[in-house]
Amino acid sequence: MGEHKHNILGLLRLKVEKGVNLAIRDSCGTSDPYIIFHLGKHKVKTHVMKKTTNPQWDEKLTLSVHDPNIPLKLEVWDKDTFKPDDAMGHAEIDLRPLIDVGKQDMSKQTDGDVIKTVVPNRQNHFAEESKIYWSEGKLMQEMVLRLQEVERGEIEMKLIWGTIQG
Repeated sequence: MGEHKHNILGLLRLKVEKGVNLAIRDSCGTSDPYIIFHLGKHKVKTHVMKKTTNPQWDEKLTLSVHDPNIPLKLEVWDKDTFKPDDAMGHAEIDLRPLIDVGKQDMSKQTDGDVIKTVVPNRQNHFAEESKIYWSEGKLMQEMVLRLQEVERGEIEMKLIWGTIQG
């Protein structure tokens, strides 16, 4: 019955660093961007950054991963006060490369070891190569995502994978 709730593969920490050259959605020539991350039925969001198209979030968010085949989806929005928020693009991240690497024995890895590189292609939204590496005893993946269905904009962020012990 409720077994799926407890069937957590691991915890995915999102370190949302910044947005670069995001779309202008306000009449003053800027935007008030924030990001909503969806993973299955769960969602988390960043704070709104006022009057900028180059926001510096430096926020950490956490989601539990139940199914490695469900992509992490993100939507960037412009916060408005008196009307609905404006869309500023979206992207998807396939978590399987990170989770698959996480199943390997990491006991021999040293700090900074790059374990896998994911190259940009038509199936992902990477703006450049995304490296999965070992750092500070954790498995991480840095990425620059090119936002889709918008005139411009990229999101720089890092995924940190942690398995549930026991």
